[in-house]
Amino acid sequence: MAITGEKFLKKDSLPHMWCQGCGNGVALSSLLRSFERLKYTPQDTVIVSGIGCWGKADDYIATNALHVTHGRALPFATGVKAVNPDLHVVVLMGDGDGVTIGGNHFIHAARRNIDLTAIVVNNYNYGMTGGQFSATTPADSITSTTAYGNPERDFDICTLAEAAGANFVGRSTIYHGRLMDNLIKEALSKKGFSLVEIISPCPTHFGRKNKMKTAVDMLNLYKQNGVTKDKYEKMSPSEQSNAILIGKLVDKDAPDFNTRYEEIRQKAI
Repeated sequence: MAITGEKFLKKDSLPHMWCQGCGNGVALSSLLRSFERLKYTPQDTVIVSGIGCWGKADDYIATNALHVTHGRALPFATGVKAVNPDLHVVVLMGDGDGVTIGGNHFIHAARRNIDLTAIVVNNYNYGMTGGQFSATTPADSITSTTAYGNPERDFDICTLAEAAGANFVGRSTIYHGRLMDNLIKEALSKKGFSLVEIISPCPTHFGRKNKMKTAVDMLNLYKQNGVTKDKYEKMSPSEQSNAILIGKLVDKDAPDFNTRYEEIRQKAI
């Protein structure tokens, strides 16, 4: 029997609000299939989302949900998990929400190693509010607020999560569907803070201004430039600058926050 994740989909909320060519629908399908594969239920699953295009995904998911303020999804999710560790808590954030406005919360959630799964869809700009540049907008890129090119360096979300202490880190693009399925399933199964970054530039505001006129152009770019760690490490620095490193990047088993908290609590008894 095919695994579709359909029982987690709010069909009465369709059609979705995302633009033609947006990768959010692909990411949502992957997430819901992972819920089904892991035998999650709507009752034991909590989606926490912030503001932004990807944050709207909670409108289409038939589980418990919290839709919170911009940049604050992780502290709300931390509270849910700390109070009830038996719940599966999944945090949906965009690049603006997750690591620009919410950057400090992102660092400390990874440092704390709270048992959450963060799915960050990186569309390289603030897609919902007009295409302004974010902390992940590649240098020299054109956006509505960098008309001549972005002068700033961009965050590498996965490197940031690894340095802060995340137990699991992976990256996919919207093109690499099977990889995305596997990474999300593995991240959900991992104890501690897990991150899956999904590269999906905004077709409306980012792609058209940066020589990717259609969604097909963007998919072809992911296909050509997506490389695994083994291949990436053999590339020259100039080749690496054009590559998108994908796959499982971090996998370790440091104790999660709830485990450590219980250890400390037992000492006080």
